[in-house]
Amino acid sequence: MTSVAIGLIGCGYWGPNLLRNLVANHRCRLKWVADRDRARRDFVTERHPDLKTSAEAAVVLDDPVVDAVVIATPASTHVDLTLAALAAGKHVLVEKPLAMSVADVDRIAAAAGDRVVMVGHTFLYNGAVRYIKSVMERQELGDIYYVTSERRNLGQVRSDVNVWWNLAPHDVSILLYLFGHRVPNAVSAHGLIHLQAGVEDVVFANLTWPEGRGAHIHVSWLDPERSRRVALVGSRKMLLYDDAADYKVRILDKGVDVVPRIGERMDYDDAVAPRFVQRSGATVLPEIEMGEPLRVEIDHFIDCIVTGAPPLTGLDHARAVTCVLEQGAWSLASATGRAPRSVHA
Repeated sequence: MTSVAIGLIGCGYWGPNLLRNLVANHRCRLKWVADRDRARRDFVTERHPDLKTSAEAAVVLDDPVVDAVVIATPASTHVDLTLAALAAGKHVLVEKPLAMSVADVDRIAAAAGDRVVMVGHTFLYNGAVRYIKSVMERQELGDIYYVTSERRNLGQVRSDVNVWWNLAPHDVSILLYLFGHRVPNAVSAHGLIHLQAGVEDVVFANLTWPEGRGAHIHVSWLDPERSRRVALVGSRKMLLYDDAADYKVRILDKGVDVVPRIGERMDYDDAVAPRFVQRSGATVLPEIEMGEPLRVEIDHFIDCIVTGAPPLTGLDHARAVTCVLEQGAWSLASATGRAPRSVHA
């Protein structure tokens, strides 16, 4: 296969970014763009008159020339469209979240066969996040005590899903990637509803792992400032990742050292309480090569199709992310005594 023929299904909020990268990628041939909105199809035709457009995804799936599809439609449509694409023999790249229940991820896995199914967890193709992963693998931070992650903004309010399903997939996918794809043993979440009945605008979630490691996630589309930050607190050093900063990663030689006291026998007597000494050393601003994550993601998708290699954000990763999100959804619902709205969207 010298190039991959691709159809894009959905060209709304995120679709134009996919469109731009697919057109620019010389390893694929974008053949179709499907969107039910006439204005979105006109948007495509005005910029790329050579592309075929359709109001129906089925037209794209029925084209035998198309090898793969990229799905960028509302989250509630992802499962049915992915299953239809697999039934048509297509490889699939679908925007996050792949599904809103682990059971649906398992249905997709059962239908996939030898086809590539990859989810657009774009931050795992971000140079800064990959650098953080390498720092952790080198044990530069020591044992990780806890992580805080926040994704806040004002606007882009959704009605089809709440802020947990809309924004938290990014944070959950990053955490699972950094922690070796290990699912936490407990997830609890608390949400606030202000703008729409039954739709959380703000969510605070806590995740814990058996070894005592923890993480806190704060997502909101009702916040006065835009923030996409992750802080990792380790036994040796700490790390701050700010996606909006010029230097996206800072490694800080900060922490609290446990220093034993000399006991009555002039030795380090275990019975004597230790001293806790704050440490504040140098801050390192590493130089990180930053390409557009979406371009890297699409290149990886094409590589997986051509070589048969498993995708970084394939079904195993998607299942783990969905497991955490689904647990969070049930936790949010438990406070109000209702079934999780997002799971049944």
